[in-house]
Amino acid sequence: MAKISINLTSGTITKSATVIGIDLGTTNSLIASINEQDRTPFCLTKDDESIVPSAIHFDTENIIVGKKAISQLVSKPENTIYSVKRLLGKSYKDLLTSNHKLNYEIIDDNEQGLVKIKANGKQYSPIELSSYILQELKSIAENQLKSEVNKVVITVPAYFNDSQRQATRDAGKLAGMDVLRIINEPTAASLAYGIGQNTEEPKTVAVYDLGGGTFDISILNIQDGVFEVLSTNGDTYLGGDDIDREIQLYWASKYNFKTLNTNDEQLIRITAEEAKKSLSISNEFNTQLTVAGISYDISLTVEQLNTLIQPLVERTMQKCKNALKDADLSQREINEVVLVGGSTRTPLVKKTVAQLFQSAKINDTIDPDEVVALGAAIEADILAGNRKDMLLLDITPLSLGIETLGGLMDVLIPRNNKIPTKLRKEYTTSVDGQVNLKIAVYQGERELAADNRKLGEFVLKNIPAMPAGLPKIEMTFMLNADGILEVSAEEKRSGTKQVVEMKPQYGLSDTDIKQMLQDSIDNAQEDMAKRSIAESITEAEQLIYATDKFIRDNPNLLVDAEIAEITTLKNKLQASINAKAKDDIVSTMDHLNDYSRQFAERAMDINISKALQGKDITK
Repeated sequence: MAKISINLTSGTITKSATVIGIDLGTTNSLIASINEQDRTPFCLTKDDESIVPSAIHFDTENIIVGKKAISQLVSKPENTIYSVKRLLGKSYKDLLTSNHKLNYEIIDDNEQGLVKIKANGKQYSPIELSSYILQELKSIAENQLKSEVNKVVITVPAYFNDSQRQATRDAGKLAGMDVLRIINEPTAASLAYGIGQNTEEPKTVAVYDLGGGTFDISILNIQDGVFEVLSTNGDTYLGGDDIDREIQLYWASKYNFKTLNTNDEQLIRITAEEAKKSLSISNEFNTQLTVAGISYDISLTVEQLNTLIQPLVERTMQKCKNALKDADLSQREINEVVLVGGSTRTPLVKKTVAQLFQSAKINDTIDPDEVVALGAAIEADILAGNRKDMLLLDITPLSLGIETLGGLMDVLIPRNNKIPTKLRKEYTTSVDGQVNLKIAVYQGERELAADNRKLGEFVLKNIPAMPAGLPKIEMTFMLNADGILEVSAEEKRSGTKQVVEMKPQYGLSDTDIKQMLQDSIDNAQEDMAKRSIAESITEAEQLIYATDKFIRDNPNLLVDAEIAEITTLKNKLQASINAKAKDDIVSTMDHLNDYSRQFAERAMDINISKALQGKDITK
């Protein structure tokens, strides 16, 4: 058995490491750590507030994050960025189908199809902007804890797809932090309430998360310290911001506001948010507001608010019912409901949730703004080696795969995949009579294998000689919790098998991983172009191989003129391959396929006639 040493994970964490949990929210973000004395989580504060608005303002010289940035929304909205989380991992095309309303300029990056944000005369990606927020949170944590903070757990919605999770992790890297884990927000919220810490008691939990910009409902099964997401549903464009918007529209109609400029719109939006918060503890909100130079006495009652937001709350209830249906559960099978997000303080929201989940315990004693960050801190504490009562599934920081025809990287285990894991994929041979197959294993995010990090290779020997395409070679990648990768290849028809074990002894530094990620982003367009050409060349070479084989096997089927035409087309295709001209390759392949189709049909007719010779087909 061959052994190749390689570090496939970002390393282990010592007990003394300072780690924090971050809730990177659409509207607000929070940081939490663990009290060394009693190991309870607590949120870190700046200016006596744990909430840091997820906003960035660009002035002529500085980048301002948080409360001071949000204060610029009225006076300088075009250079004040908020709700960046909605844009992570999204293309401009994705946003065209969504109901987003933002005050800053979003640009279609035609080269890569990615969304960019324009501010202060420059263009920024959502990853860059998120990294500025994370840098501010890192700075707050270091000031409060009086120590350097490099390691972090960041939460994301359970529905976040791989590109959104990768974008979140990349933002953490660009902020100078080692992202130990990306965990689901409902898992973090459940941890904060201690749900699952009694490992012998199975529980089914619903996490109702109504944040500033998004609504999520997740159904979890928690048993033996393992958190399993049974289903998730939600709306990425339904949250507290939409409640504020309903209040704005109501006031605009009631007080007949005239044409508003951007500053007035922002002032009304901020006042609407104040009204929403006030009505969670009182029955009426009153204030004076100057709009377009006119002073208004503004008011809103709880009853009016309930009427305005009833349709929004009902939309969340439908999402909850969808999640229950997907999990194949009834409302009565939910043991506990965890309320997350500041908008769950709204009395109508609490009342409606309690009515839907009638027999469940409603958990709302922990500050709903802080609960996710507190859970992230508990997860960080577990990763630091301070708690042993829960099973943690790690992730692989870079994709793992093999080199295929054309020098392409074919991924078997994508980056950020939970480990331990086991994945299989089937391949075959490309040449008749092939008895050995070299398998090269790579790690990285680039399209071509040569641009990634080679972990090692081995040869699957003694494959029975068969025509190309007939062998069934199953590749298996098994990555265990210690980061040890076992790669096996088996020809299923004969049982021929080879196994290689790769053990972690030396590895990639954080800088190496960050550079590999950055390279994959910087070279994405070029890499895709290279992959496209490589795939076309591979297909063309296989067509030439098949054409030559057909002529050899059927010498009496073709006349000289037909062979000459095929040869001409084949030579033209080879010239296109040599020139790496993709359009010419595709065009010539089409011509050769079209011209050769008649001969394949001719051969099929002859074979069928031979098979039926002497047989009575009328019976």
